[in-house]
Amino acid sequence: MAIDPTLSYDDDNIFAKILRSEIPNKTVYEDEWVLAFHDINPQAPDHILVIPKGRYVSWDDFSAKASAAEIAGFVRGVGHVAREAGMVEPGYRLLANIGKDGHQEVPHLHVHIFAGKPLGPMLMRS
Repeated sequence: MAIDPTLSYDDDNIFAKILRSEIPNKTVYEDEWVLAFHDINPQAPDHILVIPKGRYVSWDDFSAKASAAEIAGFVRGVGHVAREAGMVEPGYRLLANIGKDGHQEVPHLHVHIFAGKPLGPMLMRS
């Protein structure tokens, strides 16, 4: 179910539990700013989630409240994961769902990295 990104951060969301090691994951990369891991329900041959370690509900929340170091660390972390996974040359897609219309399902900012096949048009055509 899509969430309202204007609500307060929920410490019981699945990504908060993953960050606290209460739920296992297949970690790809971790540093002081981000955790990256394989999606448990992949939508492409390569599907990695990158989350900031801070308590941010959405991109809007993150861009308004995170420190410059957190923002730089997150963006660099996403790039690092894509490079290390060999996604740069063949290409990849970044996706961040925000709010109800964006179909955000977890109230913790996260970026999906999709790769491993041609991904088709950016949006479904009606």
